[in-house]
Amino acid sequence: MKIQTKFLGEMTIDPENIIHFPKGIPAFEEETEFVIIPLAEKSPFIILQSVKTPTVGFMAGYPYDFKADYEFDLEPSIQQQLEIESPEDVLVYGILTLKETLLQSTMNLLAPIVINAKMKVGRQIVLVENDAHPLRYPLQAKEGSVR
Repeated sequence: MKIQTKFLGEMTIDPENIIHFPKGIPAFEEETEFVIIPLAEKSPFIILQSVKTPTVGFMAGYPYDFKADYEFDLEPSIQQQLEIESPEDVLVYGILTLKETLLQSTMNLLAPIVINAKMKVGRQIVLVENDAHPLRYPLQAKEGSVR
């Protein structure tokens, strides 16, 4: 299936890789189908691209490559909504706020994107009770963090 993307133009995607966000993403509630597009092999960065709307795409990153002690608990209701049975099925990404350079850019650790890769369902959650994770975390990779 061909889609138009915000950053990379037209791409062919496998419909099997579409991730369903039943509630959309905050401020983009009508966008319920996304695909993950890796930027490069072993890169901690991806594009979370809407399948329906070419202008809706988010640069995101694997937070553990930038903050090794990043952790949070998922409420049981969210685990149930995402049909999570095993932690190994979960992917976590933080949406980036892009600045003039990548080193000036930040990652949102307060509202991670949580995806059940096995069931292809996702949700952006807001960690309201966790002030240890900032909205704008600087992108300074820890040593040896290339994926």
